[in-house]
Amino acid sequence: MKQPLGVILAGGQATRMGGGDKGLLRLGGQRLLDHVIERLEPQVAGLALNANGDPARFADFALPVLSDSIDGFAGPLAGVLAGLDWAAGQGADTIVTAAADTPFFPGDLVPQLLLAADGMENPLALAATPDPERGIVRHPTFGLWPVALRHDLRAALQGGLRKVVIWTDGHNAQQAVFPVAGLDPFFNVNTPDDLSRAGELL
Repeated sequence: MKQPLGVILAGGQATRMGGGDKGLLRLGGQRLLDHVIERLEPQVAGLALNANGDPARFADFALPVLSDSIDGFAGPLAGVLAGLDWAAGQGADTIVTAAADTPFFPGDLVPQLLLAADGMENPLALAATPDPERGIVRHPTFGLWPVALRHDLRAALQGGLRKVVIWTDGHNAQQAVFPVAGLDPFFNVNTPDDLSRAGELL
């Protein structure tokens, strides 16, 4: 399988942070997006950013900015679809997505997702972590997605589907389970308190 392309999902509305772009918040002298790019770029064949609104605000990053093709903030799946459509134009088979507000995700995210989906006709896998109370918890903004299913995903979104795991379960998505050693690698910055905690963890 060819190396996936990477898509950073930055299309959320950041309501708990007071609006704006969480990816542009400062963390340890860099922007959150800088941390995410540093982790994802070495693992993929190319990188793009999914975000809505004026793409000029991300010009510093020198990445393609992909807006949702489904209207009305349809959630992460709309960002996945935008990434799949872009990847199809690049001749890629798969993409791996990462959230713009999660600065500590694993440095082996992509190889582990590929391993989890090995042998599948349409390789589809979500990252997950063990939780002592909830069992295995999936992280639906971190996944491996096949370009071959983009039209199926478009139809599902146009039909009103918004919940990631409903769609992925329907396509036999696998799980790549990552260890939690003190820090949840998928800790994400939703609130100003989270940003302070991320600074301490950094």
